[in-house]
Amino acid sequence: MKGKGLKKKKNLRIMACKEDLNTLQLMPANAAYRKYTEQITNERMHMVKEETDLQKPEDQFQDGQLEEAILLRAENEFSLARKMLIWKLWEPLPANQWK
Repeated sequence: MKGKGLKKKKNLRIMACKEDLNTLQLMPANAAYRKYTEQITNERMHMVKEETDLQKPEDQFQDGQLEEAILLRAENEFSLARKMLIWKLWEPLPANQWK
């Protein structure tokens, strides 16, 4: 039973990373936030996918803290990415912005 629970946690982490990546795809490819956040998210997802000993990361952080940290970070990133889509910080400022 314990192995199934760890596999479920791994799948949740991967799904959270994919959700972030899908949101980032809505931004222009040259947007700095998208480029760097995609890089970090892909690295995090690769680390989770490649981990063969599903208990190892949990043991390092004890009591599920790794799961909580990854999922919380993914949720926060998703929230920020949605705000970035609204703010469109990659667009140039209006010419009279500071007059």
